[in-house]
Amino acid sequence: MLDRLALLRSPALYQGGDTERRYFEGWYFKAVDGEGAGAVAVIPGVSFSADARASQSFVQIIREGGATRFFSYPAAAFSFARRPPFAIAVAGSTFTEQGMDLDLRDAEGEVRGRVGFGPWSPWPVTARAPGIMGWYRYVPRMECYHGVLSMDHAVDGSLTIDGERVDFGSGRGYIEKDWGRSFPSSWIWAQANCFARPGVSLTCSVAKIPWFSGAFVGHIAGLLIDGRLLRFATYTGAWLAELETGPGCFRIVLRDRSRELEVRASGGVTGALKAPVLGAMEGRADEAIGGVLWLRLRELRGLRAVTVFEGAGAHAGIEVMDERGELGVR
Repeated sequence: MLDRLALLRSPALYQGGDTERRYFEGWYFKAVDGEGAGAVAVIPGVSFSADARASQSFVQIIREGGATRFFSYPAAAFSFARRPPFAIAVAGSTFTEQGMDLDLRDAEGEVRGRVGFGPWSPWPVTARAPGIMGWYRYVPRMECYHGVLSMDHAVDGSLTIDGERVDFGSGRGYIEKDWGRSFPSSWIWAQANCFARPGVSLTCSVAKIPWFSGAFVGHIAGLLIDGRLLRFATYTGAWLAELETGPGCFRIVLRDRSRELEVRASGGVTGALKAPVLGAMEGRADEAIGGVLWLRLRELRGLRAVTVFEGAGAHAGIEVMDERGELGVR
C-alpha cells in the first residue's frame, strides 16, 4: 500500500486504505456535449456505514433537467489501483485517466457507453499546499476532504441512457472528488467551464467546517484563466466579503489584497443526489447541472479596481444546501 505521503501527492487515488467503517469516497466526472445541448455527471464511489449493514459501492448519475439515478452494488464490487496511474471500478464500470466505461443496469433500464478524456488540468499539488485544500489537507480526521483532479479537459464518446444516445464529441469535462465521514451540515458549491472564452474554468465552495470543539465557515475558489490558476481561499488569506443564498441560487464576493471575485449562481432544475452521513449514503444533496455561473474578476491597480474578466458559464453545477442559515457573513 502507498504511504500517506504518496497519497498526498496523488489525490485521484483511493485514499481510504483498509477502512471499512464510517467512511466514504466518491469521484465526480462531469461531461458537457460539444454542441452545448446538455450535461451529465457520473459519480462512482464506495460507502462504509457504522455497522456495515448499509455499506455499498455505487454509481450515481445526474442529467441536465434534474433526472437522477442511483445504482447500488456490494461494497466488495469496488476495486482500485493502489499506485498511479489512477483507476477504479464499480462492478462492470471502470474509470481511469483516459476515460470512463459504463455498464449499469437496474429495473428502470441501463446506462452504457464510453466517454474519453483528454489531458487533465489538475489543481497543483505541492509540499506546502497538496491540492485545493492547501495546508488543511494535512489535518487528520477532518469531516470531509476535497480534491480537484481536472479543472478542464476535452471529452468525446457517447452514452446511451435508457435508449437515448448522448454524444460528447468536442465537449468539455471536469473532475473532482470527496472523501471522509460526512458532507458538511451546510454548504454551497458551483462549477462551470463552458464560457465563451475557451480555457476558463471556475470552481468555488463555502461550507461550515467542524474544527476541534467548534466550527468555522471556510471557502475555496479557483479560477483558471489564461493558463493561470487564481486561488481565493481561507488559507491564502482571502476573505468572504459578501454572501447571499436563496433556493437554488447564491451570490458571493471573495477578496484578497489585490483581487476581487464576484460569483452569481442561478437557474437549472435540481435533482436529489444521495450524500454521506457518517459513511452511509443517507443524506441528500440537491444539485442542478444546467445552471448559469456569472463571474467578475477585478484587480486593484493603484487606487482603482479594474475589471479584467466578466462572463457567464453555461451548464453549471450548482448546490445550495444552507437550510439552517449557517453560512451568513458575520
